[in-house]
Amino acid sequence: MAPNSYRELIVWKKSLTLACDVYRLTSTFPEAELSGLTSQLRRAAVSIPSTIANGHGRSTRGEFLKALSVARGSASEVETLLLVSQRLEYGDKARSDQLLAELDQVLRMLARMRSRLREGHHK
Repeated sequence: MAPNSYRELIVWKKSLTLACDVYRLTSTFPEAELSGLTSQLRRAAVSIPSTIANGHGRSTRGEFLKALSVARGSASEVETLLLVSQRLEYGDKARSDQLLAELDQVLRMLARMRSRLREGHHK
């Protein structure tokens, strides 16, 4: 049976946790990055669960599929920004590596969900 609320979706729960963890990590970034990398990373991370929620609330499967695609794009953006922050040696590397692992899981879940929806399973 399909979840009645986006809050029941495991991928939404995991991406929400990821967004909060990104906020924690970026709180240790240099203050000079507040309007740059920190802000962009936070916005992209929050976009993942927000877009999933928005798409789940839409009327059609096609709209939800499109939203999942957008969420996947935001997740890829977060991945890139985390890699940039690692190269600049911002934040705790072990924590950043953990976020990349969590992000990989979210990306795989989004891909599976999109695949199931395209095959005709209901949300």
